[in-house]
Amino acid sequence: MSTRGGNSPVPFVLPGPPPMRDTAEGWDRWRRTRKDFVPAPRMSLAEWRLLSPRKKSLHDLHRAATHANLPLLDTPMTRAVTKLLHGRVMANALKHKPTTRAGVMLTGGGYQGKTETGCEILATFEDLWRKLHHDLNPYAVPGTRDLHIPVAYVQTPVTAKPKSLCKAILNFYGAQLNPRMDLPDLLRQVAASLHDHGTKALLLDDITRLRLHRADDQDTLDLIRAFMSMHITLVLVGVDIPGSGLLREGRHDPQTGQVTFPAAPQTKVHGLEATQTERRFDLVELGRFHYDTDLQIAAWVEHLAGVEDELRLMKAPPGMLTAGRMPEYLFDRTNGVVGLLERLIEDGCQEAIDSKKECLTEPLLEGIAINLRDPTRDPRAGEIPDTPPTEHDAATGPRSAKRTRSRNTVLDDHGPAASTGT
Repeated sequence: MSTRGGNSPVPFVLPGPPPMRDTAEGWDRWRRTRKDFVPAPRMSLAEWRLLSPRKKSLHDLHRAATHANLPLLDTPMTRAVTKLLHGRVMANALKHKPTTRAGVMLTGGGYQGKTETGCEILATFEDLWRKLHHDLNPYAVPGTRDLHIPVAYVQTPVTAKPKSLCKAILNFYGAQLNPRMDLPDLLRQVAASLHDHGTKALLLDDITRLRLHRADDQDTLDLIRAFMSMHITLVLVGVDIPGSGLLREGRHDPQTGQVTFPAAPQTKVHGLEATQTERRFDLVELGRFHYDTDLQIAAWVEHLAGVEDELRLMKAPPGMLTAGRMPEYLFDRTNGVVGLLERLIEDGCQEAIDSKKECLTEPLLEGIAINLRDPTRDPRAGEIPDTPPTEHDAATGPRSAKRTRSRNTVLDDHGPAASTGT
């Protein structure tokens, strides 16, 4: 607990563990509380020195929490994804025709914010959908009391099989599972859960964990495509979907930008639908920043300015992240990947507070290694990207020796002498 202005309390640490989005209760709690965090108040060094030792410690802890919970900022890439995904989900939700709904595949590299962006877009859709229907399921069967769950979030099992995927979906809803249920029974229960809870979008995360050289994974992908006959928007999120093999049966339509798949064999085996309907997906990429043209550099600098505005360092000068060589340095350290930038900035801010330097500089950041060890991510699926080493990384040698791109100087201010030709 910290204080804003020394008076009213600010709950900068949410009670209990973070919500797990792969259950209906956890997803709903995350959706409702995702914007509840209040950043630390801005405070000058002189104001901080006037605080009591206890309030100084609390304020520093609040600042650390602020840097650990940086908001998801809009970028040109996220805006493009938002326009397509939100439009597709809303249009599908409003359909009354018994046609197969087109899905969306969200691809990109590791640590580029695909999951967070997809979840935020779907949470925003759910907020609007619930408001339109006063939090009630407009298609509920009279006399039933099923929870209204417009969006379902499920992680693809690391070793996916049709049964394990069905169970993961049913676990999201908290359904009671009979261990003796066979696959057709599980499919019928999945279809019933999606319908009875008024689900409009099903997000399957880490879809590229599927390895299509395995028969079980091929069957699982066929099953996933069959879900599209359940009148939901299927959203598949994964690293480098085009390079994963998931599209090998697809046909790209250059006019619509969609990928078209033949009907899944599972529909013939388990009777999910009577007709053989092609499945269409919009493929959209959430890419990284680039640093080659004036427009790309300006977008990167604008993003850094947004990040800088969220930081709470008491000796930070204006343009701490956007002036001089800093934009290029940060790009070299992160390759323009927003997740790597967030990790570097978070750790750098903690070091700046601990060392009392209260400012991010190149020398300080050179001592920060970007550590991506995460047991929940699968390196074989490309979920952990390579990170450029620092100059002090003895194992890989100096970072400056690995630089192959010359310095871009298009935004440099060369002063009045350069403009007058003297």
